[in-house]
Amino acid sequence: MAIKFQYNKTSLQQLEKQLKIRQRTLPIIKNKESALRMEVKRCKGEAARLEDALERQIAGYERTFALWTEFDPTIVRVKDVKLGVKKIAGVRVPLLEDIELGVQPFSLFNSPKWYYDGISILQQLARTAIEREFVVAKLDLLEHARKKTTQKVNLFEKVQIPGYEDALRKIKRFMEDEENLSKSSQKILKTIQEKRKEVSA
Repeated sequence: MAIKFQYNKTSLQQLEKQLKIRQRTLPIIKNKESALRMEVKRCKGEAARLEDALERQIAGYERTFALWTEFDPTIVRVKDVKLGVKKIAGVRVPLLEDIELGVQPFSLFNSPKWYYDGISILQQLARTAIEREFVVAKLDLLEHARKKTTQKVNLFEKVQIPGYEDALRKIKRFMEDEENLSKSSQKILKTIQEKRKEVSA
């Protein structure tokens, strides 16, 4: 990234200010990145755990598959999923607060005895599936935020800070050279004037 600057004190001061801002911000962004990285790792573990639990529950459900042909799956339905918001390292992520499931009325006399167990199994499946979907969505948000933060860290570390340091170095060298030239020209002018005085005297 080419940083635009001029060879003067004003430009030097502005660049120094920008450099200090980035140097102060970099550790904060790095901390944010590591916090997001840890949260992503934790979230991946949670997603894997829920995926495992869901697969086990489905496998258990498949063992009694013949019975499920009698079961009406519309008896259990999702009434409401309550969400909140939580900030993790400055990133707003949804927080699953509650899953409200409803059971439709059914005839106790016309239904098999195991219907209550079936309802319980279906409710567990629904909860696990919703939790899993929620964790996967949260993981996507966190992963996106982590990638953006990593890009910003790399931009500051590898592009902007070295660019500002290089620009400052160039300005300082230019100003030092200009000062040296000015001093040299003053000395030359002084010696010429002294020689003129000697000749005129």
